[in-house]
Amino acid sequence: MVSAVSKVKEFPLPDLGEGLTEGEILRWLVQVGDTIELNQPIVEVETAKAAVEIPAKWAGKVTEIFQPEGTTVEVGTPIIAIDTEPGAQTAPSAASLAAVEVAPAEGMVEPGLIGGPAPGGRTAVLVGYGPRTTAAKRRPRGAPLAAAPVAPATPVAPAAPEPEPNGVGKALAKPPVRKLARDLGVDLTRLVGSGPQGSITRADVEAATAPAPVTGDREQRVPVKGVRKLTAENMVASAFTAPHVSVFLTVDVTRSVRALERLRALPEWREVRVSPLLLAAKAALLAIRRYPLANSTWAGEEIVVKEYVNLGIAAATERGLIVPNIKDADRMSLRELADAMTALVQTAKAGRTAPTDMSGGTFTITNVGVFGVDTGTPILPPGEAAILCFGAIREQPWVHKGRVKVRHVTTLGMSFDHRIIDGELGSRFLRDVGAFLADPETTLLASC
Repeated sequence: MVSAVSKVKEFPLPDLGEGLTEGEILRWLVQVGDTIELNQPIVEVETAKAAVEIPAKWAGKVTEIFQPEGTTVEVGTPIIAIDTEPGAQTAPSAASLAAVEVAPAEGMVEPGLIGGPAPGGRTAVLVGYGPRTTAAKRRPRGAPLAAAPVAPATPVAPAAPEPEPNGVGKALAKPPVRKLARDLGVDLTRLVGSGPQGSITRADVEAATAPAPVTGDREQRVPVKGVRKLTAENMVASAFTAPHVSVFLTVDVTRSVRALERLRALPEWREVRVSPLLLAAKAALLAIRRYPLANSTWAGEEIVVKEYVNLGIAAATERGLIVPNIKDADRMSLRELADAMTALVQTAKAGRTAPTDMSGGTFTITNVGVFGVDTGTPILPPGEAAILCFGAIREQPWVHKGRVKVRHVTTLGMSFDHRIIDGELGSRFLRDVGAFLADPETTLLASC
C-alpha cells in the first residue's frame, strides 16, 4: 500500500493572448511558504501591451519561486511551484521506493536545464514529479553507497545538475536562452548564471552584450522593452507604411466650457468625471457617423469600413504610452461614454489595462492639452485611418460678434491616411468636430 503524498505542481507562465510570447516578472505577490487560494493573484507580469496580474491555477502552499523579479520569461516556462495537498503525508511506503530513476552519467543532458552534468549514483524520484529542480550533493568518489533512507516528512527531492565552476563544461540554459545566445554571439560557458541552480537566463545573456558603463555617471541607459518597445515598433511601422497628412483648426470653445459647467451642476452628474475630452470624443463620434471612411482600415486591395467605433484614448502611464479603447463607443449615450472614459483612464494609470482592451481600435484621440501643449501631428495607430489631437484650452482675445473679447480657444489637429482620406474629406471631418465644440448643444439637438 502506498501512503498519501503531497502533490507539487509547477505553474508555467500562461498564454497571455494577442500573440504575446513572453513577459517580464514585475512583482511577486506571494512568497515561498505562503498558503494561497484558487484564482488568487500571485504575480504581476508586464507584456508588450500591459501589466497584468496572473491568478493561481491551484490552491495550496508555495514551495518554490523559479523566476526572480525583473526576469523576462517565455510563455510555458515554469515560474512557481505549488503543493496542492500540503497537509498530506509525505513519506513514501516501501512499495513506492521501487519507482526510482537512475541519475544520468557525467556530462549527459539534464531534463529542464539543457546541457548540464548530473551527479552519479542513484536518486529516488517519486512517480510523477517530473524534471529535477533542486540541488543535490555529490557522493565522494569511491565511497560505498549507503542504504537509501525513507524521507520522514517530505518527498525525496529530485536531483538537479551541479554546475561546473569557472564556466568549465556545458552551461545550464534552456533552449530559448541558448538560441538568444547564438543569435547575439554570446559564449554561454563564460557566463555566471543568475537563475535557479545557476542556470543562465535571458537577462544574463542580454547583460553580456550591453556596452560598458560610462565613467563619471554622465549617461543613463534605459532598456527598451515591454510597452515602450511595442509602441516604438508600431509607430515606426505606421509612419513608414501609411502616408500621413495633418490638418489643423483653431476653435472658440467657450460654449463647450459653459455646457460642461452646467452639466456638472446637474444632480445626476455630480459624481461623474466631466472634462472637455468628453465633448471632443462625442464630436468625433458624430463626425464619423457622417464620414465613415474616417473609421476604416487599408487592406491592400480594399478598404474595410467599420460599422462600429472602438474609440481609442491615448494614455500616458509609468510604463509608456498605451492606447486602450472603448468598445462600441458610438452606441453609448453621453453619460455612458463619460463613465467608460473614466474607467479607462483609471485602469490605465493603475497599470491594469488588459491586452484585449488595447486591441481592435478603429479611431483614436490623443489629448496633449493636459500637458499644456496647443496641438501636435500624431502618428496613426497601425490599421487606423485617422487620429484626432486635442490641444490645451486657453483664454485668448478672439473676435466674437464683431468685437474682440476674451474667449476659451483651442487648436485641433488631425492626421489621416492619405490612401483612404483625401484633403477634402479630412478637412470636412475636422470642421465638423470644430463646429460641435463651438456649439455642442445645437449640434446635439440637430443629431437627435
